[in-house]
Amino acid sequence: MALYADTQAVAMLSILDLFAMKQAGEKISCLTAYDASFSQLIDQAGVDVMLVGDSLGMVIQGKKTTVPVLIEEVVYHTQCVVNARQRAFVIADLPFLSYGSTEIAMKNAAKLMQTAGAQMVKLEGAHVDIIKSLVDFGVPVCAHLGLLPQSINQLGRYKVQGKTLQGAEKILQDAKKVEQAGASLLILECVPAGLAEKISKNLTIPVIGIGAGVACDGQVLVLYDMLGISVGKRPRFSQNFMQIAKDIPDAIAQYHQAVKQLDFPTELQSY
Repeated sequence: MALYADTQAVAMLSILDLFAMKQAGEKISCLTAYDASFSQLIDQAGVDVMLVGDSLGMVIQGKKTTVPVLIEEVVYHTQCVVNARQRAFVIADLPFLSYGSTEIAMKNAAKLMQTAGAQMVKLEGAHVDIIKSLVDFGVPVCAHLGLLPQSINQLGRYKVQGKTLQGAEKILQDAKKVEQAGASLLILECVPAGLAEKISKNLTIPVIGIGAGVACDGQVLVLYDMLGISVGKRPRFSQNFMQIAKDIPDAIAQYHQAVKQLDFPTELQSY
């Protein structure tokens, strides 16, 4: 079910393409990726964005949280993904404490972009000064609000964010702040669908949801959750697409089409 055959004729997507998709009302499909083999399959299915997430700590390394993941590990996995990519836009995570200051963030963003080949880096939280500094030096930034997995030791457990009026207003204001700081993309994780819709409509940059309802400009899932092979319990906001597919490439293609056609997420995967 590959959407293209001649990979040599395929143009690599840029952030301008993602902006154009938002303006046209076309949903953006995104999956995490960690190696060359899955990168090729995801790319050939036509998925728009691959995120080399620090989720690799849990689904690849078997750790309890994303906190132990090192920048060198994200660099390595990003290189693997980029080596097999032809079309998809590639984002790489800045892991825990790898952007604690402007200087540290610059150094690690350089590793992800210069050494590993990422087109954008992602960081958690409304760190507007860090975002602005990175953008000023030509680093495209994806912000991440809502549930912040790197903050699990503060949160105590993974739970929906923005359920109170005060919490929702803070996430909305933080979203506006990261856009003003220069972020080109925003991921919203585990927030009520109504809040995510409001944020998506208020921002000019694309908003990608995970557990944030169908009204976001796009959707992202952890690849192994989507295939039903993750270590531990699959999150409520995910869906096992292997249950409706004949094989792994078909499952990835089914997910891509479900996002494009607004068939995923449903109310069952929303809050």
